[in-house]
Amino acid sequence: MWETEPIESISEDGPKKLHQDGDTNGSTQETKETETIDVKDVFEITVKLPHEPDKIPLMVSTQEQVQDLRQSIMDTPTTFQYTCFHLELNGERINDFIELSEVKGLAAGAVLRLIEDPYTEKEARMHLVRIRELIGVAGDRVDNLLGVSAGVSLHDRVVPWNNPDASNVLKEKNGNTQKPTGAKNSLAKYEFDGPASITTLEPPVPELSPKTVKGLSVSAWNPPPHNLRQRGHLLYLQLTTHEGEQYQITSHVSGFYVNKSSNSKFDPFPKPYPKDAAAHSLMSLINKLSPSFRSSFESLMESNSKRDPLANFQLTNAIPSNPWLVFPTATSLTAHQPDITRVQETYLLAGVENTETLRDWNEEIQSTRELPREALHDRVFRERLMSKILCEFNEAAARGAIMVARGEIAPLNPTESKEAQIFVYNNIFYSFGADGVGTFTSEGGDEAARIAVGKDVCGVRSVNQLDIAGVYTAGTIIIDYLGRRLVAQSIVPGIFKQREPEEHQVDYGGVEGRDVVADNEVFVSTFSKISKALRVKKHPVWDKEGKKHVLEGSVETKGLLGTDGRKYILDLYRLTPLDISWLEAYWTDCIDGQTKPEDRDYPHRMTTLRPELIESYWRMKMSEFVKTEVEKRRNTPQQQPTIPFNTDSTDGECSEGPSASLDSAPAKGVARSEADNNEERVDISTFNIYFNPDVYCGQIPQTDEEKEEWLNDEREVRAVCDYLHSKVLLELIQDLREGEVGFPMDGTRLNPKPSVEIDEDLRSLYSEGSYTFVNTTPQTLMNEIEKNVRIRYRYTLSEEWPSDLKHLQLLRDISLKVGLQMLAKNYRFDAEQEANEPALTNGTTVKSMANVHTNGNLTNGMNGKKKKKTADHGSPALSNDSGLPGPALTFAPDDICNVVPVIKDSCPKSVLAEEALEAGRISMMQGNKEMGQELLVQSLTLHEQVYGILHPEVARVYHQLAMLYHQIDEKAAAVELAHKAVIISERTLGVDSDETVLSYLNLGLFEHGNGNTSLALSCVRHALELWKIIYGTDHPDSITTMNNAAVMLQQLKLFHESRTWFEASISVSEKVAGKSSVSTATLMFQLAQALALDGDSKAAVAAMREAYTVFLAHLGPEHRNTKESEHWLEQLTQSAVSIAKQAKDLQSGRIRRVLMKPRVTLGTRPQPQVGQSSSEMTSSASNSSRGFDSRSIDELIRFIEGGGDTSKSSPRKKRSARSNPKRRGGSKVAGTL
Repeated sequence: MWETEPIESISEDGPKKLHQDGDTNGSTQETKETETIDVKDVFEITVKLPHEPDKIPLMVSTQEQVQDLRQSIMDTPTTFQYTCFHLELNGERINDFIELSEVKGLAAGAVLRLIEDPYTEKEARMHLVRIRELIGVAGDRVDNLLGVSAGVSLHDRVVPWNNPDASNVLKEKNGNTQKPTGAKNSLAKYEFDGPASITTLEPPVPELSPKTVKGLSVSAWNPPPHNLRQRGHLLYLQLTTHEGEQYQITSHVSGFYVNKSSNSKFDPFPKPYPKDAAAHSLMSLINKLSPSFRSSFESLMESNSKRDPLANFQLTNAIPSNPWLVFPTATSLTAHQPDITRVQETYLLAGVENTETLRDWNEEIQSTRELPREALHDRVFRERLMSKILCEFNEAAARGAIMVARGEIAPLNPTESKEAQIFVYNNIFYSFGADGVGTFTSEGGDEAARIAVGKDVCGVRSVNQLDIAGVYTAGTIIIDYLGRRLVAQSIVPGIFKQREPEEHQVDYGGVEGRDVVADNEVFVSTFSKISKALRVKKHPVWDKEGKKHVLEGSVETKGLLGTDGRKYILDLYRLTPLDISWLEAYWTDCIDGQTKPEDRDYPHRMTTLRPELIESYWRMKMSEFVKTEVEKRRNTPQQQPTIPFNTDSTDGECSEGPSASLDSAPAKGVARSEADNNEERVDISTFNIYFNPDVYCGQIPQTDEEKEEWLNDEREVRAVCDYLHSKVLLELIQDLREGEVGFPMDGTRLNPKPSVEIDEDLRSLYSEGSYTFVNTTPQTLMNEIEKNVRIRYRYTLSEEWPSDLKHLQLLRDISLKVGLQMLAKNYRFDAEQEANEPALTNGTTVKSMANVHTNGNLTNGMNGKKKKKTADHGSPALSNDSGLPGPALTFAPDDICNVVPVIKDSCPKSVLAEEALEAGRISMMQGNKEMGQELLVQSLTLHEQVYGILHPEVARVYHQLAMLYHQIDEKAAAVELAHKAVIISERTLGVDSDETVLSYLNLGLFEHGNGNTSLALSCVRHALELWKIIYGTDHPDSITTMNNAAVMLQQLKLFHESRTWFEASISVSEKVAGKSSVSTATLMFQLAQALALDGDSKAAVAAMREAYTVFLAHLGPEHRNTKESEHWLEQLTQSAVSIAKQAKDLQSGRIRRVLMKPRVTLGTRPQPQVGQSSSEMTSSASNSSRGFDSRSIDELIRFIEGGGDTSKSSPRKKRSARSNPKRRGGSKVAGTL
């Protein structure tokens, strides 16, 4: 291969390439390490190549896999062409499936030799697929699982990539910020009450990539005949170079060569000299045949490097997010380019027999669970492989579910009703989430069945998270597609086995509902481990004959002994008790022929309590138990023997249970703190609270002793329900009212006379379909909505509710729930709404884009004969926005561009990575910064290893680590991680998901702290525009955002604009908390300071007086806030009087005007996550935001009166110089890491 400039690439499996000093090869290089290791375990080796550049140096780790080294070679720009090779050391071949530490003689300075291997047909096919992607001829794949514009990112449009001049604020020589006469103020002309704009979600218009070749595909002569296969022929290819020359190429076991075939003549043997050409790599052969290929390929690489690599890299361990709005540029006819190989991809990826995609999913999943887990590297490899297999299973199951929903797979039981039919495809079992066989008749029928399968997925996830040895669950996901809910599971060996008449179909739990119960002793030990971890009590149940059976779990949870000898646990939708308080209030059993009363007509009985609630209640009772024991010891006169605090007892064990909610204090910590303060220890082995999940479920105890025990179980469950309704929910409402936790991000006219039109030909074609919707009218629709809201949420809508709807928000919620991808345009929800569409950011309108659908060329609204021809011969696919006369409809059929599946999986989190993250947090809280940073970087590495770079969990850990680095003043590292969190959140969770909004808000905060205030304002503006689309205006959490924006504007010395944003935040606070609330008064205090900066001393005094009055009334005269506001009021009053005197003297011409030159600004604070309490934010962050300015009153008064500067701005830092928090040495940001 030829010499090229280094191109930053991302290797999902490759090792981190390092410079000599241990730094990463470019700040944008996103690769993974196999383990967190010492610097001494990282060394440089040399790989000798059979072609130019003859050799390359690589940094490796002893604990990396050989496969990682191979991937690193394939991802290096100078060795792109190598895919089929092996490595040798000292003449001996290295096994590709071992760790580098197991390679004998491998040390620093070792020289490995790359040896090209002969191709197999599979290797040749994979080589062709890879080369097509590298040289840019592989078009977009049309995948049923991926929608239009799947995995899109808006980051590069909001934050220009590799643009050092994008945002840095100009600095004076003394370090102060200049007044930026040309600085960008992204918040200019922002309308606080303006409507949401769909252009906020428009992705950047992609630039046309340089063409390297015109075409590369499988030839029509493929596959080779049998006699030529004997001679080593694997594939026949056809290449059309950029110069227009066409070549027929033979893929041989030895490589690729140009043959003598043509489109009409078959002769697959090499061309004679001088027209012969051959190479081991197809890329090298193309370089020989096309003179312009080298330069065009370099241009292609340069073009790809203009965007953040994370925005381009293909997702491997996560399903990309599908946007709910699709812009015309993505749905136009020109977006679909001709590519003959696209129809051949199934063959290229799976082979002629398609056997390479058939996998035994259950065996792969269970075998991975059985891998060793003792050593650290074993745990990493096991969790990494499990994450990969479960992701691949989810993708395969979702693709199969789409085919089932479309009717493309025949059922195993075609004579049954549609709801009861089952399917098997690609070794995956499918069924519908409906009550097809009457299992849930008494629980609510189809409503209960739909809820049950959703809770089953949550139960499987909980059990998978426990990761108990010897416990096996089937791979399980649910897919909502085309209005149907399907359940996909890996096939458990023996589940279809025909058993003897006297044998039960399952070995443990309820066989046929609760009438027949099996209690195989083999499952007792397995179920007991899960029950103790989930706080489930061992309890008796009775079958229809009154026979007693003692079970470790719910009677609905089943155990099956597979033919492979493994113990499988199935039907995990009842791991916790029912919310009996809710059922008693709103449910009654349905009696045939009778209608339920309106106050007791909840649709189902599947109201199980959340595991987090059970854990929270358990910890609360644990805390009470410890306090009681301590009080007993205090009141006991004699000396008690010291009993160790037993946290390893089986009854008190809580390490395997799910994590408690954020507002619950850890019981162990409470107990230890209480005991240590009193120099005592408490024995918790006697603490025993477990819950019976089968109470209130129709079980009938037989003896008085059993009845008494059952009654006690019912009391305990009722206590949990009371705890939920009387404490947890009320405290949540109170916290939301007082702004103590982050609010949920999501928020919500009907056409007067809509009518349904159905093509009669379609009606006759789908004669078995349901057409009851044709009778829907606005009134019947409103009645149905009101009924369902009342039944499901126990809330009565007002008569004016249709006029209060948030149109765009409601459309978004429906689209996300159903999986719709809608055409991006201004939908007319009101008859009086204007029909004019706003211009999109690329300069075109939705109307002008309609031309694309007809002539296949992007006209961008140009006038001419071609446009007139389009209008005369319009495509039937055009909506009413094409300019043709038609009724003013809200929606047209073509507005729905696509329907994508909505997937809910059961993948657990990485226990190892979460443990490292939590340990790092604890170390940071305890002041051990060095150890904390090491653990945080280790957690980051583990997350990247287990999940891959592009995964929602990695985005979340980037976000959390960015917050932590920001709080310890590692600003550059915080900014780098925050940018990554934004991109990954957009691509995996959605460009307008709540987590993406939070990532943008905190990215703006970190950029501001790093001196890039203009860029920070751009992020804030984008987040606020997203907020309008998600919720609308005046979201409670926007108060913090507006405050931060006001402070950023002060940094740019835009004091009047800053004042406007403070006033806007107060306006929202008054709507949320009231004008006389403490939170509003705090904002008023800040507004008074901003008014002083703006030179409005009179208004500043009035605002400070209002804040002081509220503080005095609510907090009392001795509170710190009251005293500070009183002092400020005095000083501002004196300052106002002084300014008034100066103005009077100025009028008389006696003195010169004294200008107020601000020297300080208020602080910003991070945006809290949804449900995150303010107490969880660090004191440094919270004090600078919701509290008052941290400077003394004297300093601020001097500042107001034009005194000296009390703070200096941080030196400017460019984005291109971001520091990597994972550097192994020499990095000031990473400290000793």
